[in-house]
Amino acid sequence: MKQDFTILGIESTCDETSAALLKGGKVLLSNVIYSQIEEHKKYHGVVPELASRAHAAKIATVIGEALQNEPIDCVAFASGPGLPGGLMVGRVAAETLATYKQVPLIGVNHLEGHLFACDYENGEVQNRLHFPLIALVVSGGHTELWYVKGYGQYKVLGKTRDDAAGEAFDKVAKLLGLAYPGGPQVSKQALLGKRDAIAFPRPLLPGTWEFSFSGIKTAVSYYLRDHQNVNIPDVCASFEQAMVDTLVTKTLLAAKKYKVSYIAVGGGVAANSLLRQTMQERAEKQGKEVFFVDRKFSSDNAAMIALAAYKKLEYAQRTGQPFKANIDIDPNMKVRSW
Repeated sequence: MKQDFTILGIESTCDETSAALLKGGKVLLSNVIYSQIEEHKKYHGVVPELASRAHAAKIATVIGEALQNEPIDCVAFASGPGLPGGLMVGRVAAETLATYKQVPLIGVNHLEGHLFACDYENGEVQNRLHFPLIALVVSGGHTELWYVKGYGQYKVLGKTRDDAAGEAFDKVAKLLGLAYPGGPQVSKQALLGKRDAIAFPRPLLPGTWEFSFSGIKTAVSYYLRDHQNVNIPDVCASFEQAMVDTLVTKTLLAAKKYKVSYIAVGGGVAANSLLRQTMQERAEKQGKEVFFVDRKFSSDNAAMIALAAYKKLEYAQRTGQPFKANIDIDPNMKVRSW
């Protein structure tokens, strides 16, 4: 690819409408994000129909702001996993623009984007990741552990059987009467509480790399049912500690099992301060290095989609393998090696 090869990325899998411009696989020229929090706040969660309408209403404006009248060589969009309506809006917008600009169109996996976002630092691609590594992708809709040999070389070790970590945070926040989105509100309250006040379970599921967070949420519900004069900060602190202990313990066990020295943590929940601190401290004791996604790239954004597309194009060019555009949307898309 030429040195100034420029990709426009589009992200619309859930409740952020985003477009970004990446030049030469290094310089991020723009990363425009429209958040739908206000549309969904009163429902304490994402309403798919409202999300689709908001994407349709905002995507042209977001793309226009991101383009900055720059010439582009490729259009990339998140083709899954995600909400069907949002995925369709993203594909139609991407396909229309690619046709108008007469440039190639490529679909990329949203979850790969969360991993590659760890390569961003100070607004530029620093290629920080070292392989092989264990990746923890943890967000509102997904919680997964991967063994990663290199870009595009994955083995999914385990996923959540029920609620994703971010989803559990939001549901507990709703139980406590806290505002949406719940994760930041729970963490804010947790700073005022005692992390060992309540013995909520740590569902480690021995013998598997899978996760299950519905039990912790249910334990919080039962605690609130059975106790009067509940100390909300203590509940938040104890719940957050249980969630973090589970995520960190399983990630480090996987790193030990697969004998890797590196860990990458991406996704919206990767912005959680306790998760970052606990993972860092415990990993250092085991001689592991952790690459956390920069907080401004942790939530859904198009910068990660543009970078994932660039990596795929670069891989195809380097290996001489035929390039696969993969533009079919798939709400249940799985992570697969290239």
